[in-house]
Amino acid sequence: MSELTKIVLNSGKEQSPKRFHPWIFSGAIKKIPENIKNGDVVEVYSSKDEYLGTGHYQKGSIMVRLFSFEKIVPDASFWKSKIQKAFNYRQSIGLTDDANTNVYRLVYGEGDGLPGLIMDYYNGTAVIQAHSIGMYRERHFFVEALKEIYGDKLKSVYDKSKESLGSSAEKVTEITVKNGYLFGNGSEKEVLENGHKFSIDWEEGQKTGFFIDQRENRNLVAQYAKGKKVLDCFCYAGGFSVYALKAGATEVHSVDSSKAAIKLTDNNIQLNFGEIKNHESFTADAFDFLGSHASEYDMMIIDPPAFAKHRDARHQAVMGYRRLNALAIKGIKPGGIIFTFSCSQVVDKFLFNGAITAAAIDSGRNVRILKYLSHPADHPISIYHPEGEYLKGMILHVE
Repeated sequence: MSELTKIVLNSGKEQSPKRFHPWIFSGAIKKIPENIKNGDVVEVYSSKDEYLGTGHYQKGSIMVRLFSFEKIVPDASFWKSKIQKAFNYRQSIGLTDDANTNVYRLVYGEGDGLPGLIMDYYNGTAVIQAHSIGMYRERHFFVEALKEIYGDKLKSVYDKSKESLGSSAEKVTEITVKNGYLFGNGSEKEVLENGHKFSIDWEEGQKTGFFIDQRENRNLVAQYAKGKKVLDCFCYAGGFSVYALKAGATEVHSVDSSKAAIKLTDNNIQLNFGEIKNHESFTADAFDFLGSHASEYDMMIIDPPAFAKHRDARHQAVMGYRRLNALAIKGIKPGGIIFTFSCSQVVDKFLFNGAITAAAIDSGRNVRILKYLSHPADHPISIYHPEGEYLKGMILHVE
């Protein structure tokens, strides 16, 4: 392999990579080498010519995402070792051989030392989503690694990078990103999560097909749902609804503005329960629905999509969380339980908690925090990259 392109940092900018933070920002770089291309593998050096790390270059605010802090050759064996370590970790926490759960996150970007890469495992199908051009270019290595690691258990590999890269890749490279199977055809789309059945549409569904990050929080919902009338707001595929019904909720209503999401929910309710009378789905705006129906419920799950994907939308997002939760807190029955979440990465847990506090004040009711929530262990947060903690949640008790 030819010598890698060298990127030199400005004086004093070496401390972040020396503390193993994987992002090199544009302002830290002394000079961009000529002929460098988006997606190139580069080595980063301090102004004193100290090697700091190896990563993928991509023009933007974050210009290099480091995937190694040791000098390496980024060949097939290197990528195989990285994915093997990610698999071994999931194996150590009991996910890879669980008879009741065959869906989990295999690779979580920076948390697994693979910034720009997401991999989810769905009962024999691995779904890859690249968030950087560099990782997209390595995908053939990932397929071979997955084949070796899973053996006959792996039936297919689906690349779903169009949603995460799409037109941005075409603007800065000659790459046209298309979704499709890199191996197999993905015929089996039914999975088990804690014994609950779900039909997953990774080809047309949101993210990689399912919100795996809410697995443990769905289990917590089950602990509170018995005997309650439950509202699952922004239900998507009805994950919380299925858990609540299985746990003995007297009635569950699932609400989403997307007809496609409601269809997924209804399919999953049918898959687990057949025809039942204590579940109903509504295609409706969540704000409007809460404004007119909140007083009917003993328990609510408020799990909206990200209100802000960029810092310039952060204030508007915080106000959105405040308004949404004020409707829920003001309306819920006395003694009600609310599970409320934010998956906006730019809204940290302190801002989110502040928005919920403001919502409680707006409601004029007494509110207790029963528990703070985050994502599960297959979405590990690197201690050197706290930005990896994107999912925030709280369980509230409202008098």
